[in-house]
Amino acid sequence: MSKGFTVHDLPPDERPRERMISQGADKVSAQELLAVLLGRGVAGQSVMNIARELMQEFKSLDHIVNASLEELQNIKGLGPAKALQLKASLEIARRVLKTERSKEQKKNTAKAVASPEHIAEHVRSHIRNWNKEHFYVISFDNRNRVAGTDLLTVGTLNSSLVHPRETFQAAISHHAASIAVSHNHPSGDPHPSEADIEVTRRLSEAGTLMGIGLLDHVIVSKTEFFSFRDEGMLGVL
Repeated sequence: MSKGFTVHDLPPDERPRERMISQGADKVSAQELLAVLLGRGVAGQSVMNIARELMQEFKSLDHIVNASLEELQNIKGLGPAKALQLKASLEIARRVLKTERSKEQKKNTAKAVASPEHIAEHVRSHIRNWNKEHFYVISFDNRNRVAGTDLLTVGTLNSSLVHPRETFQAAISHHAASIAVSHNHPSGDPHPSEADIEVTRRLSEAGTLMGIGLLDHVIVSKTEFFSFRDEGMLGVL
């Protein structure tokens, strides 16, 4: 490519802007993207040559992002304003990519804990004082991954303390597709009381009405657990 080569020396359908419009950004080269970003060259140095020299000097867009303003300005035709424009644009792209990677990482590491064993383990990890009952609402997304864990009450469990309104407010705040509830028995015996059964019945009915299913009610002790779902008690209360 000669020093005097410009965008206008290319056929219209081979110019970077036109190719990007007609074929999409993913179909043009890094050099062409740089030419589009820079817009135009300067006297004696076309934008195509500036883009070419950038890639020759720094080898990749990653290295251009990490280059200093002084290093960028060593490229003929790239003054302070253009160097700053280039660095700012690539930094925006880098930050967007970092955010997307962070979201993907969180998505991939989210735990699917909808089984009774995992619910019991999950709740045990939250309880610090086993001498009191702790009632938790665990919200799940549509892939049965935990979207949120909320402590609803501390104290003796009864139907007046655990109300469907507060339970499903927690679920709605996490955009839950379903929930499980769980609490501990300080006595160490995880078998349900009459109050446990009544609370589960009310929550199951409310969940059906609201379209946020109750997956399970798991009662835990330090070493054992009782699952309403496993015992076939969830749909017959």
